[in-house]
This record gives sequence, structure tokens and C-alpha cells, in this order.
Amino acid sequence: MTRKRKGLMRLLALMAALAIVAGACGGNDNDDASSGGTSTTKPSGGETSEPEEEVSPSYGGKIVVGVETETNEWTPGKGSFAAPGTIIALSIYDPLVNLDANGLYKPFLAESLEANDELTEWTVTLREGVQFHDGTPLDAETLKWNFDTLHFAEGARNRGTLVNAGVTGMEIVDDLTVKYVLSEPNAGFPDLIRANIGYPISREAYEADPEGFGNRPVGTGPFEFVSWTRDDRLVVKRNENYWMTAANGDQLPYLDGIEFRVIPDDESRVAALAADDIQMIQSLRGPSIKRVLSMMDSGGFDGALSAGNQSSVTMINTLVPPLDDVRIRRALAYANDQDAMARVRDDDGLVPNAIGAFAEDSPWFSREAMVDYPGIDGANPERAAELVEEYKADPDRSDGKPVGAAVTATYECQPDPSLLQGAQLLQSLWGEIGIDLELIQVDQATMIAHVVGTADTDPPFKGNFMLACYRAGAGESDPLTYFRGAFGPVATTASNPSNLTDPRIDEALEVLATNTDFEVRFEAVSEINRVTSELVPYVWNVGTPTMVGYRDDIKGVTSWLLPDGSPGTGADYGYARFYNIFIQR
Repeated sequence: MTRKRKGLMRLLALMAALAIVAGACGGNDNDDASSGGTSTTKPSGGETSEPEEEVSPSYGGKIVVGVETETNEWTPGKGSFAAPGTIIALSIYDPLVNLDANGLYKPFLAESLEANDELTEWTVTLREGVQFHDGTPLDAETLKWNFDTLHFAEGARNRGTLVNAGVTGMEIVDDLTVKYVLSEPNAGFPDLIRANIGYPISREAYEADPEGFGNRPVGTGPFEFVSWTRDDRLVVKRNENYWMTAANGDQLPYLDGIEFRVIPDDESRVAALAADDIQMIQSLRGPSIKRVLSMMDSGGFDGALSAGNQSSVTMINTLVPPLDDVRIRRALAYANDQDAMARVRDDDGLVPNAIGAFAEDSPWFSREAMVDYPGIDGANPERAAELVEEYKADPDRSDGKPVGAAVTATYECQPDPSLLQGAQLLQSLWGEIGIDLELIQVDQATMIAHVVGTADTDPPFKGNFMLACYRAGAGESDPLTYFRGAFGPVATTASNPSNLTDPRIDEALEVLATNTDFEVRFEAVSEINRVTSELVPYVWNVGTPTMVGYRDDIKGVTSWLLPDGSPGTGADYGYARFYNIFIQR
């Protein structure tokens, strides 16, 4: 049994060597497992209280995995994967780069990754012999087509992320090698190609049906797409030509197939696991996680619980009155009662309160940098009420209402019982300080669309909301990647839902981009934390518990290895890597 209740503080390499060289494709080149990686990050994860039981792997069998939602489509760069969509996507696609348990960036589909001395060029060499599910090869030309077509084209969802990272293009070096060219240094570049920007798809399959590809994805991953019934289930089967082998020489993957079943209601999802209608679940809700933990204690089930750099928040649209006034934003934070929120959401005992993008046991955490966050020492409704009254008495108040008029706002939240109870708590707390809150129930996909916004607004990606029930935090990301996305230019950064920008943040981001020294980068992170604690783009609640729970004869969930034989990140953040999973016989 593996339970991850605390984020594990992983002291990180300082990127002394800027080359990442892969081990053997078979994953059994363990002599070099501790070298060949590079990272300045990995503030995440969990603590393994006891290792997963060692069992000889066996082939065959299918499992059903329950998730709360899916995505609008499965084309990388177009799909809104989020956590549920990502766990599915990881069965179909492989990333170019991944993280190991020590926070080092390691090649995955890439054979090697190397930067120049200025950190302005990053060269990726692909593994030989990797094929897409349709039999076409993964080569440099295909990877460049992916980059140009899906991610860097005008209007592409990821273009803003790449531009903000300084990426200006990609060049083909040889048949298996490409070079990402940047206009400026970027020490955190590997983080970009660890996510969907680094999930190659088959060019042939896409060009045969560009509109339909998102419904029938073709990647290089351990499982091939079979069918998808939207909002119901997606089925994949074993990729017989998968490129990766296990440390013992076994051809991966072990399972014959997987069915991902959408069960939006968490209670129903856990009940399905208990009844063996499904064999694995992903959950990001405290009540369900507590029930799975109880099932584990009773026997027959196992799971991995983690609480890293991810938290529930109230997302604030800082461009919309009255929330464009920092007094109102600080009032919201002062009035929030995090302990009550944890109890209402039934997250108490699972995760700590949050005050920023990094958890207290992250190497990037500094309480001193966040002393200005309202309510860091607990709720202060008196101060909150003072700020609201000050705003109401201002003849130039941003909402244009007359002096003394009520302060009002709308709050969007998904129709999940625990989330709605949390929203109702905030409605009460904020009502007591003079802010009238209207609650609006929307499904998750609609809410994300409202928060992210579109390119058609002024400015683009301004969003169509005031306050929203959301998640935030750096997760496994490099601080540069996270903060650049969270607070980049509004018009080109769809991943900045709060729409907060500040020149002090921009200066700190420049330091993060151009330095690999941990202490220098730590101070830059602290400066960003100081600014955001002052300006309050989010009201932080409590850390988000994440779990992969499963029947206890399912093995390999937390013990997967990277191609060079080094341990991966387990099931942190509710993700599973299915190429290593098998059913004990």
C-alpha cells in the first residue's frame, strides 16, 4: 500500500550539466540511472510510506478506469486535457521528456536533449525505430510538422506559451534531430516538452482527416485508440509495436486494453470501484479519497494519495470591476476561513492550507515571501469589512456604482456537492463583510471555457467570469514555466486566467529564464510570491488531494521506470503511466 500524504522535498540538481542523454531503450541500463538528467525544479510529489510490493509482471487482462470528465478532443494543443484528460492521453501519447523521482528531466521519446551555453538553443535527438500506431515513423520532419502545425501556428492554443518562453521556431538538424531556437535564454525549457507540446502525433493520420483526428487520435504511446463515445467511455488496446521494454527485458505494455469510463459523480465512481464495475479511479475530491482510504484499510484495494503544489482556489478575474480593485480582492482573502473550507469540503486531515503556488515542503517555498498574503495567519473578517467599506465610500469606485451601493459579484462552480458547499461557505463569509455573491452552477468544461476565454474578446483571453471555483499551483512544473503561464501577457497567454500582470513579475521571470543557480532562482520565485501575495489574483483555500485508487491485484501503478531505468514520479497528481501496469496472476 502506498499513501502519499505529504509533498516530498526533493533537493534539486543545479543544472551543472546541460545535456540529457538517454539510457538504453530497454530501460535496463541502470549503471547510468543516476546521471544524465537535468533540472532546476520538481517541487512536488509525495512521500512513499512503504514501497509497492514486488511481483513478477504478467501479460493480459483489461481494466476499467473511472474519471470525472474527459476533454473536448484528443489532439495535443487543441484538447483541454486537465487532470482527467491527461491520464487518458498518457495511454495514447508519449512525451519527449519526463521527470524522474529526483526531479531530473530525463529523455523519454527523445534519446537526448542538449542546450547550448546561452540556453537559447535546445537540441532534441529522437530514438530510432519509434513508430506511430499507424506504422509511420517518428522522425525529425514529423516532429517539426507537429510543432509548426499544432503548436506554433497563428491562433494555436500553445503559441502564446511558446512565444512567452522565447521560442521562435524549430530547425531540422538531421533525420532524427531537431533544434528549438529561442530569442532569449530559458533555463526551464525542458518543462515545455514534457507536456502536450511534447506529445507527437501521426502526421499521416492527421492530414487524412484534420477535423476528425481529435476523435480518433494516433500517437506513439503504449495503447492504440479503439473507440470513443463522448462523455461516456474511451477504449484503447495494446500497442503490439510499442518501442519500450521493461528493465527485465519484457516487451511493454502488459495489459491487453483499457476502458476509461466517465463517471462525473465522485460518490458513484467510488461505489463502482467497490463493486468492481471499474478497477481504478482517479479522484481529486476529499470525501471520495477518504472512502477509498477506508476501503484500503479493509483490504482488497490499494492506492496512492498525494498533495503536492496544487490547491483549490477562488480564481479572480482581475480585469472585471469590482475585482479590478485590489482592496476587494484582499477583502475576499481576509474573510476566507481555510479551516472551515477544509471541513466543509471534507478535505481536512488530507491536505494543508495553501498560501501560494508551492507547498510548505517544496524547496521553492518561503513563508517570509508571502507574509503580505491576507489571512496568512487566519481569517480577519474585521479587516476585510474595512476594505469593503473603503471601496464603497470611494466616489471613483471601479464598478461605477454610487457611493454606498452594494458590492456584488458572481461565482461559478461545478455541481459537485463538496464544491457547492464550499461555494456556499464563501457566499456566507463574504456576505458578512458586505459582498453579495451570486452562485452559478456550470459543468466543468463550460466553466473552464469561461475562465480561459477566447481570442475574440478585448483583450483576447480576458475570460467571461468574475469569480470561479478553480485549481491552481505549480504542480510538477518548473517555476519559470508555471509563473510565465500564470502571469504572462493577457492577450497571448490563455493560461493566465486571473489576467494579472506586473512589471516586477516580468523582471523576476527574466531572472528565472537566464539562471540555473538555485539560490538566484529561489529569490526570483520569492519576489513573484511577494507580488502575488500583495495583489491577490487568487484566494487560496487548501491543497488539492489527488488519488489513484485501484483493486489490489493491479500492480506497477507507483513503480514505473523511465527508459534509463530510473524511477518515475509514481502516481503524483492522480496520474498513472499504463505501460508498466499489470494484473497479478
